[in-house]
Amino acid sequence: MLNSAVHGFAMGLSLILPIGAQNAFVLKQGLKQQHVFAICLCCALSDAILIAAGVLGFSELVLLHPDWLNIAKYFGATFLFIYGAQHFYQAWKSEQRLEASQNHVPSLGKVVLICLGLTWLNPHVYLDTVVLLGSISTQYPNTQLYFALGAITASFLFFFSLGYAARLLQPIFQRPQAWKILDVLIGCVMWSIAISLMS
Repeated sequence: MLNSAVHGFAMGLSLILPIGAQNAFVLKQGLKQQHVFAICLCCALSDAILIAAGVLGFSELVLLHPDWLNIAKYFGATFLFIYGAQHFYQAWKSEQRLEASQNHVPSLGKVVLICLGLTWLNPHVYLDTVVLLGSISTQYPNTQLYFALGAITASFLFFFSLGYAARLLQPIFQRPQAWKILDVLIGCVMWSIAISLMS
């Protein structure tokens, strides 16, 4: 039981640690301190739903219908390309800095919609959570639930740690140049994922 949960936690954490579209978005919102709790909760709950679906057998359905993932690839790549282009544009035009009086705070609905798009339109998320974790969970036939709970716990811990620890970097982001660098990096991440989806 404990062994399954620990393995689920370790696998979940290892899959989520590499920087991706979700992580970059959570980091930026954490730096701005804008809707941090809602964004972290949105990412973690999305992962929880996908992990549970994989463990409950949805991974087999996805493997039987690979055309679903192909359709998601095109939508995901288009979304990531546009979102990445916006960050390149911000890096070129904007003079952002962390000053509350100058910070425009987007609505919660808009930020959540972007977060959901970055999560649910990215086929890599399905491959990591539904297919990979779902497949690995079959190694624990009597304790799959604990494996899933371990992976879900890793997701919650990671996203909330990233979102709230980002404020430690705020002194660096008092300078507009730091925001330009971050926007370029985020744009590169988004475009590299988009390209990998289409290749």
